[in-house]
Amino acid sequence: MKKTLLIFAVIFFAIQLIAQENYLYSSFSHNGNTLPYRYLEPQNIKSNKKYPVVLFLHGAGERGTDNEAQLLHCSGQFLNPDVRDKYPAYVFFPQAPQGAFWSIPDRLTELSQAMFAAVGEPSWQLQTIKAMVDSIAQLPNVDPRRIYIMGISMGAMATYELCWRYPYLFAAAIPICGGADVNRLANAAQIPWRIYHGDADKVVPVTFSRTAYRTLKNAGAKIVYREFAGCTHNSWNPAFNDPDLLPWLFRQKK
Repeated sequence: MKKTLLIFAVIFFAIQLIAQENYLYSSFSHNGNTLPYRYLEPQNIKSNKKYPVVLFLHGAGERGTDNEAQLLHCSGQFLNPDVRDKYPAYVFFPQAPQGAFWSIPDRLTELSQAMFAAVGEPSWQLQTIKAMVDSIAQLPNVDPRRIYIMGISMGAMATYELCWRYPYLFAAAIPICGGADVNRLANAAQIPWRIYHGDADKVVPVTFSRTAYRTLKNAGAKIVYREFAGCTHNSWNPAFNDPDLLPWLFRQKK
């Protein structure tokens, strides 16, 4: 057992080192607030070609100011040589500050649908993300018709909120183990969706994703919901093992 754990630890740190070396460092400021972010560029960029964008929003455990922790989950998948070859894209991993949440103002003692309905104006973090996406969309090699958003846990909640606030920005959305204000979610029915959740999640109730799915489905959205039996909170692992996840994502276009 100890040998197996050691092997997994070595693999984990190797993946982290590879991510740290390949994702470039930067930051974005808006209205006096700044978010650090890491980004990956397409290989062999051609001046006459436009590339899609993936915006990835991390969970609560990756908050901070080191501009590194947000690469903990899912960043390695975009470094896969086959993925980079088949789906050249700009990939952005912004980082929320310690103690802050992307969307909901405070983490309640008990998670409930009511906390989403209590959201008023967008947080400064989401306002900065919105301005950042607007700026990215103006880059000469970016295809504004193919800007994708995905997030895990806290980042999935922000994914839903950004989509119902600014549905015209995104060509596809992938929230993993998140939740949303279902009273406003129908605003985002024009976006194609993939939703993932584990049915044994003790951190974010699986009912959040089930309710979001039904709301979007009833509003006419093109949507797929996949629930993993026996999976706890880390449903991003089986989600990224879905062989159709990235092919589906990069087929989407506004």
